[in-house]
Amino acid sequence: MYNDTRSLAEAERIEQVAPPTSPTRGAGSSLAKLLSLKHRLRPGPGTLALHQADWLLGYLTDHYGVSDWNNCLKLGLDPRTGHWPRWPERLEPAPVELPRAVAPGTRLDRVSLTAARATGLPQHTRVLAGTTDSTAAVVATGALSPGDAVTCLGSTLVLKIIGPDPIAAPDYGVYSHRFGERWLIGGASNSGGAVLRHYFDDAELRSLSTTLDPDRPTGLDYYPLLAPGERFPINDSALPPRLDPRPADDGRFLQGLLEGIARIEAAGYRRLQQLGAPPPRTVLTTGGGAANAGWTEIRRQRLGISVMAAT
Repeated sequence: MYNDTRSLAEAERIEQVAPPTSPTRGAGSSLAKLLSLKHRLRPGPGTLALHQADWLLGYLTDHYGVSDWNNCLKLGLDPRTGHWPRWPERLEPAPVELPRAVAPGTRLDRVSLTAARATGLPQHTRVLAGTTDSTAAVVATGALSPGDAVTCLGSTLVLKIIGPDPIAAPDYGVYSHRFGERWLIGGASNSGGAVLRHYFDDAELRSLSTTLDPDRPTGLDYYPLLAPGERFPINDSALPPRLDPRPADDGRFLQGLLEGIARIEAAGYRRLQQLGAPPPRTVLTTGGGAANAGWTEIRRQRLGISVMAAT
């Protein structure tokens, strides 16, 4: 999972050979996890390194070993050229084979007969190379121009802003995906909706959200995390959650959590600007939290710009 930090030893090896701005740095990178899996599973020749999306492509077409530029970013692919550099070879990923990486949206094949029978999809259905989940969310919003920003309020908090040039700052968990002729600059916090779901079910969240009062901040200085460790805007694998004190009023506790996540969002966009990204002009929001009017107002006050749900 995104917050699995077991690959610490492998991350240290990567830091010794990877370029300073490489997004492969850190225990959460695909490359660190690949090296960890290789050590644990002892694969034989011809074993393929596949992201979840890559496995689905192979299942649908019956041809495995293809990925896309964006999924391969943290596996070591050079996002400017779309090719694999030579330095990962020094980490000896063999006998595992890295996938062939193509541009997102590249037409690959059609659904195989086997997959068509198993899924009910027509056999003539085209299969295209995909992208990462948060990049797909940005595509769905229609964001196109520099300064267009998208916050995804899902299980985690993901920030993206379109810029003319890539920015890579692994020390802060910041990386860039190719986005047509531009770049999608962003980072992902471990905070987000998963913390809310830990304390409240859907019915409780709906009910307590009606009690939110954005004009009366709680004063609770929370940093909502499920476990120690943060990726962005602070990159610290040992950063502890800050969730005390918990008030007796569940509505106030929920507002404190939402305020804490909003502070992380605002800090994230400040961090991106400090590193050279354009200031956000407006923030489009996706994910389950986008429908929460009270939270939207809390975020608008923190960010100081227009915040709206993506349509």
